[in-house]
Amino acid sequence: MDTDVVLASGSPRRRELLTALGWNFRVIAPQIDETPRPSEAPEALCVRLAAAKSGSVAVGEENALVIAADTVVVVDGDVLGKPRDVTESLRMILRLQGRTHQVLTGLSLRWRGRALNAAERTRVTFRPLDEMAARAYVVTGEGIDKAGAYAIQGKGSLLVSSIEGDYFNVVGLPLCRLGVMAEELELTLPRLWGTEL
Repeated sequence: MDTDVVLASGSPRRRELLTALGWNFRVIAPQIDETPRPSEAPEALCVRLAAAKSGSVAVGEENALVIAADTVVVVDGDVLGKPRDVTESLRMILRLQGRTHQVLTGLSLRWRGRALNAAERTRVTFRPLDEMAARAYVVTGEGIDKAGAYAIQGKGSLLVSSIEGDYFNVVGLPLCRLGVMAEELELTLPRLWGTEL
């Protein structure tokens, strides 16, 4: 690949997804304030945070494609971020059980002075769970550092009865949207894979 790519994220899941694409990239974890603003809509929040992450990392990386994302879980209009502890994690799982929620990821790409920002939305439905099953999942510790307190790509897959939309968005990086946005920046997929003919 002849395009320098920087992932502005400390998320292991996002690193794994980019690695699976076969892209070579560097990781620079941004340090930004992720506090929601008063009355800020969930979509506006995740897009703003993704843009802030890419913007903070893009300084000094003008010739690199900088990719940043921020994912939130939304139920009843409330944003569920990463749980602070096991108690909050259990509360989140019990709130999501038997219901449909939305996973929103703000995605921000910067390259050569241009910036594109977008949001991807996926609907996820949990199967009904009793408190014993919810506790059994929570004590695995898998969801403690994840929005909504679960990981669909791991043990949390047993909680999910269906999804509508991009599965990878729920993992934390909407790959189809990423490809479309890269092409909007005139970074074709053959160029990103280094397979231009």
